[in-house]
Amino acid sequence: MKSGLTTYICKITNIKINTGGIKMIDKAHQKTTDKQKAYWRKNVATIRNLLIIWVLVSHIAAILLAKPLSNIDFFGLNLAFWFAQQGSIVIFVGLIFYYAWRMDRLDKKYDVQEIRLTSNKKSNKGASV
Repeated sequence: MKSGLTTYICKITNIKINTGGIKMIDKAHQKTTDKQKAYWRKNVATIRNLLIIWVLVSHIAAILLAKPLSNIDFFGLNLAFWFAQQGSIVIFVGLIFYYAWRMDRLDKKYDVQEIRLTSNKKSNKGASV
């Protein structure tokens, strides 16, 4: 049996007490919306596609196609060596920048972008740091 104080605390904090234990009830975040599902679906699809590109460049171009690509010169090196040593790294860094750019656009589209909390330099003119 719950006391009056326990009942009052449960009402103001959205806690449900039963014989199984204590459970928090958060009605505001209980249900995933269609907008959130679409956002994560696009996020996961972007990650999947970028990983496929990375695997194709780093493994297939550098390892499996090494013999056919070794006959092609690229910046004075054979293309298979270039993909194995520098190309996969350059592509990987490019994919990182693309992902950051793409996610910024996706965040703005679904209104989940990060905000910057900066102070105005003019208002802090006399403040010491």
